[in-house]
Amino acid sequence: METNAKPLSHLDARGNPRMVDVSEKEETLRTAMAEGVIRMERGTYEAIRDGETPKGEVLQVARLAGIQAGKKTGDLIPLCHLLPGASLTVDLDLDPGLPGVRVRSTATLKGQTGVEMEALTASAVALLTVYDMAKSLDRGMVLEGIRLVSKSGGRSGSWERED
Repeated sequence: METNAKPLSHLDARGNPRMVDVSEKEETLRTAMAEGVIRMERGTYEAIRDGETPKGEVLQVARLAGIQAGKKTGDLIPLCHLLPGASLTVDLDLDPGLPGVRVRSTATLKGQTGVEMEALTASAVALLTVYDMAKSLDRGMVLEGIRLVSKSGGRSGSWERED
């Protein structure tokens, strides 16, 4: 066991959960991008592509759900800061090679803490919404690869996935 480990940021000296104090951190422009996919049967893909799903326009509803979820990240994930004013974009693209849908979400904020969780939450909920809207056609859909692609800003600077 490592003896020089840094203390966990979300625990106080007695080991109780706490919010991290970011009040002394510098306000910087922070951006994060996350992505993921949902794989499905060819017929389900075609129904989404052709606008023939029982619940309506899948990609537009999923886009709105992702944006809404990203804005509520601090309500959904314990000890995650609420970030009013964060800008969110959610792009969904049909990919016949999967077959399925690819999502890429970007969160941006000038603030004192990062927006990685907002981008990840937006991507995950957008894909969950695709599943919900098409599950009557295909209960075997699989969400995959929800991950951070890049982040910039703050004390730790920029990071980009290399694969």
